[in-house]
Amino acid sequence: MSFIDQLGLSAPLLQAPMAGVSTPALAAAVCNTGALGAIGVGATDATGARDMIAQVQALTVRPFNVNLFVHSTPRTDPLREASWMAWLRPLFTQYGVSVPTTLEAPYTSFDDDPDMLHMLLAVRPRVISFHFGLPAPEKIQALRNTGAVLLATVTSLTEAQMAEKAGMDGVVAQGLEAGGHRGMFDAAAPDDGLGVVALTRLLARCGGCPVVAAGGVMDGAGVAAMLDLGAVAAQLGTAFVACPESGADAAYRQALMGPAAYHTRLISCISGRPARGLPSRWSALAGQSSMPEPPAYPIAYAAAKALNTAARACGEAGLGAQWAGQGAPLARALPAAQLVRTIQSELALARMARG
Repeated sequence: MSFIDQLGLSAPLLQAPMAGVSTPALAAAVCNTGALGAIGVGATDATGARDMIAQVQALTVRPFNVNLFVHSTPRTDPLREASWMAWLRPLFTQYGVSVPTTLEAPYTSFDDDPDMLHMLLAVRPRVISFHFGLPAPEKIQALRNTGAVLLATVTSLTEAQMAEKAGMDGVVAQGLEAGGHRGMFDAAAPDDGLGVVALTRLLARCGGCPVVAAGGVMDGAGVAAMLDLGAVAAQLGTAFVACPESGADAAYRQALMGPAAYHTRLISCISGRPARGLPSRWSALAGQSSMPEPPAYPIAYAAAKALNTAARACGEAGLGAQWAGQGAPLARALPAAQLVRTIQSELALARMARG
């Protein structure tokens, strides 16, 4: 049985999880149109994740992807964090609030969250994916025993081989063009920064798992190109941000549909890990030579979230995390179901053109 048949899809298309942006309504709309919708639960706890899963299940009977963060347990570094907060102090002062005295990681890694595992074993989602790494072997085996299809984001052949050895059913080949966080297993290791074309072809020829291509793909022609490279499907994230069902706020949507879409930047000062987004006050800060090393992911996110809250209270929306890939100028503000159908039509046309 092919990977697409295993998931019961009529379109070789996956919607990226996008924690905070992908809502149950978005995921369900994508699923009901024959593609694989997704929700990201890495930014919530087991109770919140169970509720999100239940909301999707109330809207569709089709399989959908539940995505988890598997980042390394962050190590607190008081000196590094104090230096970071001192550097950000002028911005907090500008918005009339005090700098936080302590920073606590807002997200818990799946490997450090037994409640999340217990919830998944009870709810038994049909597709589960991992970002930032792989869970402990015993957790993978427990999830495999439920019959779930398991996927992992990879950015290199080495990571893909690790994923295959660990028992993943497929890998999401994340090119440097992709919006949001780079999914490297080790954020401290050198990043070869492979684009989606080179990475997809490399994994299709040298890897053993089905490959889902991700990064800069926005339409049916892009999906067709990824299939030609040997991918079994493409995963699109930025393409769905402008859909009315997404959780993106008005400022995010406006920026995505404007000139900023042509100038995405890969920066680490928002969360402590490299992530691609629309140019903003954060990307301007990242260009300053005085910027110290940010705290570890996701501890740095606590400072960014506090600063964004203060800025929004003053009417400033430029300090939010507005993730977007290099294909952002091709975004279309269509309802999710219409977008999937449009991409399917474009894919069919592209295939016809190839004969």
